Amino acid sequence: MSIFKRLRDLTLSNVYALIEKAEDPVKLTDQYIRDMQEDLADAEKAVAAQIAIEKKFKQLYEEQAQLVEKRGEQAHLAAQAQNIELARRALEEKKSTEQKSTEYKASFDQNKLLADNLRGKLDEMRQQLTELKNKRETLVARYNAAKAQTEINKAMSGFGTDSAASGMKRMEEKMLQMEAQAEASNEMSSKGKSLDAEFEKLGKDKAVEDELAALMKQYEKQ
Repeated sequence: MSIFKRLRDLTLSNVYALIEKAEDPVKLTDQYIRDMQEDLADAEKAVAAQIAIEKKFKQLYEEQAQLVEKRGEQAHLAAQAQNIELARRALEEKKSTEQKSTEYKASFDQNKLLADNLRGKLDEMRQQLTELKNKRETLVARYNAAKAQTEINKAMSGFGTDSAASGMKRMEEKMLQMEAQAEASNEMSSKGKSLDAEFEKLGKDKAVEDELAALMKQYEKQ
């Protein structure tokens, strides 16, 4: 897998779109963060290796450039000393070194360009990871708020429904029925007591009347 595959195929806008649709966006965000951290670690190793190659060709190029300059100076010294053979050898090596220097310079330029490109992508990955981490904090707050609101709505869902109103109505009717039964029971109880009292009073009145009649009879005129 390409080290920069996630950077190439999965932009932050796409990540955010997937997170918004997820059942648990916090878990999905954490997974993306872990994936990006792993890719970032791999990318850092790749960039470090590329930078090492760039530096190696730079070193080779600079060494050959110095050798070209050195062999040129030696050719002049040999010529001054009228040593034609030594001057020829110095110039031949100078020419061969110049060719190597040109090749190393081209390799250095190419690898430096690639390393710079990778550095830019690495910086972009770091920025995306930072943005995603910042996004996570916002998502956690929104997710927790949404969960709390959902729980509250669930708890309150029965208060305003028809079933709750119907239940309350049945409860009121039941209470009215019980109150009516209690009132009727009290009334029957009162009537029963009143009837017994009347008969009891009637019994008492008869006794009084009988005693009065007997008393009056005693004093009737002879």
